[in-house]
Amino acid sequence: MSRFATIAIVGRPNVGKSTLFNRLVGKRLALVDDQPGVTRDRREGDGHLLGLDFRIVDTAGFEDYDAATLPGRMRVQTEKAVREADAALFMIDGRAGVTPLDEEIARWLRSEDTPIILVVNKAEGKQGENGLMESYSLGFDNPIALSAEHGEGIVDLFDALRPIVDGFDAAAFEAVPPPVEGEEDEDAPLGPMKLAIVGRPNAGKSTLINRMIGEDRLITGPEAGITRDSIRVDWQWEKDGEVHEIQLFDTAGMRKRAKVVEKLEKLSVADALHAVDFAEVVVLLLDATKGLESQDLHIADRVLQEGRALIVALNKWDVAEDPSSLFNGVRAALEDGLSQVKGVPVLSISGATGKGIDTLVRVAFEQRAIWTNRVSTAKLNRWFENAVENNPPPAPGGKRIKLRYITQARTRPPTFVVFGTRTDSLPGSYTRYLVNGMRKELGFQGVPVRLNFRNSRNPYEE
Repeated sequence: MSRFATIAIVGRPNVGKSTLFNRLVGKRLALVDDQPGVTRDRREGDGHLLGLDFRIVDTAGFEDYDAATLPGRMRVQTEKAVREADAALFMIDGRAGVTPLDEEIARWLRSEDTPIILVVNKAEGKQGENGLMESYSLGFDNPIALSAEHGEGIVDLFDALRPIVDGFDAAAFEAVPPPVEGEEDEDAPLGPMKLAIVGRPNAGKSTLINRMIGEDRLITGPEAGITRDSIRVDWQWEKDGEVHEIQLFDTAGMRKRAKVVEKLEKLSVADALHAVDFAEVVVLLLDATKGLESQDLHIADRVLQEGRALIVALNKWDVAEDPSSLFNGVRAALEDGLSQVKGVPVLSISGATGKGIDTLVRVAFEQRAIWTNRVSTAKLNRWFENAVENNPPPAPGGKRIKLRYITQARTRPPTFVVFGTRTDSLPGSYTRYLVNGMRKELGFQGVPVRLNFRNSRNPYEE
């Protein structure tokens, strides 16, 4: 199959790998901070460099730790990324010069079959020049002097990548870029379903995605807050002989705002909320051993405010105590806490065993279908006329409110506009009556429905 070349960026922590990744993809996808070890999971993007198109992979900083530790598990993911790549950019810090860890990474890379391009970042200035000269001792071809932050040395990087990238025929490979905020086109084909997994730290989001795709793609472990970047993973779900394309988004755990004080965690939460903005369906993952907390309701409310279809999944169901009582309690609490949206699906799953995953994905596709549904104007107004006739709007102060007709302004989420007179005096209870009727009669259960009102202009008012 034709495809783009895959280029991995590798090096010790804090040498500028994520900065170069962001420059090559043309946007700030990866989190960048002065603190070492920000990147943990592999992050992929569509790279572009002076007309070259390729797949670029940002990796965690390579450190020499036991594989059972978190840095060790990060290193395993980095090694896997290099072995799966068509070439790797080995980056060192020119200002710091060659360190013992750089030498260890170089020895490992020389033992691999993947072609290596040595990149000396932060090479501007006299101190950077000294690091560039030291880099020849690592045993690779001529190093490339680069400044990922300022864009210096890009032409030399292009010359080094071109022989590798040109060897791949990417004509038949269709990259699916993430949606651009504010450019949603409801008439465009749906394409792959964008499914984000959100929740509090340690709810099992990364474990669930690993089980779904059938490989250890994301770093997991008992430590809370392992995931920092929002990672997109492309997946094909096969059901009844059909293949369905899905883009999975793993996100950082969201704690209560008062507990989030470190800059890096704030960036991680902001990145998670950005993934919610991109998603079509959002799965709020709860830890069944801890039940429902106020923070879960806050996250769910944020998802619904963004107009996304929501599914609540109780994870770790295989180890939950008194599961029947727990399930009913969570459902009742959601009905009370999320009164603005009735019928949000509540499912029980286990990311560790795979229980309930097929049901979760099937329900996600069903909710997306509801979220993108458009009702014909004739059917919509027949329902509207019956609803108004069965329960006419009130007449505050003896002045009648007249509702004339309704139209569906858009989908994703379903948005409707009611035209009439004195609609600004309509009480909220009547709005809820109309929305609940839409859910029951028109099939919009479990997704946010937006209902706006417009006053018809009186041609004789002047």
